[in-house]
Amino acid sequence: MKLEYKGPVVLAILDGVGLRRELPGNAVKLAHTEFLNQAVKNHPSIGLLASGEAVGVLKGDMGNSEVGHNAIGSGQIIKQGIARVEDAFETGEIWQSEAWRSIVNRIHENPESTLHFSGIFSDGKVHSSIDHLKKLTERAYSEGFKHVRVHVVLDGRDVPPQSADVYIKEYEDFISSLEEGSLSGERLDYRIASGGGRMVYVADRYESDWEVVKRGWDAIVWGRADYKFMSASEAIDYFRADNPEIQDQYIPPFVIVDENNQPVGQVKNGDSFIYIDFRADRAIEIAQAFTYEDFPFFNRGTDNNSRLDVYFAGMTEYNSDTHVPAHRLVEPIEIKDTLNVFLGNKNLTQLAISETVKFGHITYYFNGNSYEKAPGEEHIEIPSSTLPFNTRPWMKSAEITDRILELADEYNFIRLNFPGGDMVGHFAELEPTITAMEAIDIQLARLVKKVDELGGVLVITADHGNAEELMDENGVPKTSHSTNPVPFIIYDNTENAIKYELARVENAGLSNIAATLALLLGADSYPEVWREPLIRLKEDR
Repeated sequence: MKLEYKGPVVLAILDGVGLRRELPGNAVKLAHTEFLNQAVKNHPSIGLLASGEAVGVLKGDMGNSEVGHNAIGSGQIIKQGIARVEDAFETGEIWQSEAWRSIVNRIHENPESTLHFSGIFSDGKVHSSIDHLKKLTERAYSEGFKHVRVHVVLDGRDVPPQSADVYIKEYEDFISSLEEGSLSGERLDYRIASGGGRMVYVADRYESDWEVVKRGWDAIVWGRADYKFMSASEAIDYFRADNPEIQDQYIPPFVIVDENNQPVGQVKNGDSFIYIDFRADRAIEIAQAFTYEDFPFFNRGTDNNSRLDVYFAGMTEYNSDTHVPAHRLVEPIEIKDTLNVFLGNKNLTQLAISETVKFGHITYYFNGNSYEKAPGEEHIEIPSSTLPFNTRPWMKSAEITDRILELADEYNFIRLNFPGGDMVGHFAELEPTITAMEAIDIQLARLVKKVDELGGVLVITADHGNAEELMDENGVPKTSHSTNPVPFIIYDNTENAIKYELARVENAGLSNIAATLALLLGADSYPEVWREPLIRLKEDR
């Protein structure tokens, strides 16, 4: 027996919507979500693992949108991100990479050149880890590098919203410990040279706002910023005093200067640069700025907007289609047998849709880190607002739904991402996040009405938690993701609903969704590397 639907199978990924019993800080439970409540009550639903080893990261680490969409779209648990990098450090593979050996050779050939580091500056382990930066810095010291500069992209999103001072002190103390162990007793010329919050400096994603990258470029390369300080700690103290509520992710770009008011760490021709992020979305644009010969996105300030003579390496590859950057410390893992390719080979039509801030997740990451479309696959991007998401917490959920309602009868499989639970949840503000959840609930009700009309089925899940845990156990605002499970609901009002039931799956997680969708789409088999489906046909019992 195979399942057959007249209408589409629709997968709605509610970004950042986890499951948690406790009410304090739980926008998911506190929101008025009539549709979701009755869906859970009247249709098959379970909680899925969406963090730690279930999505290929380290045990106990929170999930994120990248690994979450990888797991959903590939049907596999793939060791990647921080887990892959940790292995490279542990085995020493990273020091034998072409990129690291090339940087060592360049520095030794030109001892007065500088090694620069940049990336998300925290131990959040979603995009990067300060521990990796310290290991790289220590290795640079042992290799005899004279000059090291760090351009800190302050986090406040995957870690507490006002924690930049903690990480700055941690890194500066680490530099001091290297100095204390120096046989020469000389002061190391290693220091933080510039910085700014990840939402305003360097780390734009999905080409939402190239001005973010340009502000980072101007500070890093030209030493230009509206704010100048003698140290990074002084910068944080100033911004905290000026606005006690400011979150690290919105701290304006700043440059560190010497006693003559000159920047201490501009990137210059002949230097080397390592971007320490292992996650691609907030790394790819600055990588393009450093590596593209033809760069149309802003004026880099060079003659004819030419590329700097800088050796740029990423922690890993940030685009598996274009292979940017060409140099990386850790080679990526190729993801094969993805759901979109499987469906394309069966001549099933597919639509992927979200707004800009999550468009790459529902396309690139869902498809195994590739923008290549399968036959019959289409992508639609709804432009995101450039206003802070907590001021418009409904985001583009209605516009996404509008387009689906227009096109629903043209596709066999539709996948979408509603970003509100994550993007608004990162502000750790309860009321806006409740509004985001209620806006999503309204759009789900609209969607299911159309799906029912066409004779299809709506599958609801999430990529990781966030909105359900906006404060920690001490009542402190929590802007980061959570390790909580996420919902999985099959809203099916067709005659097919009596033909299957939830299966008993050990450690059920996001990677079990692909096979489930394949069965709903009429397949009687799926790739051997996929994890088992979350449903079973009653006839097969």
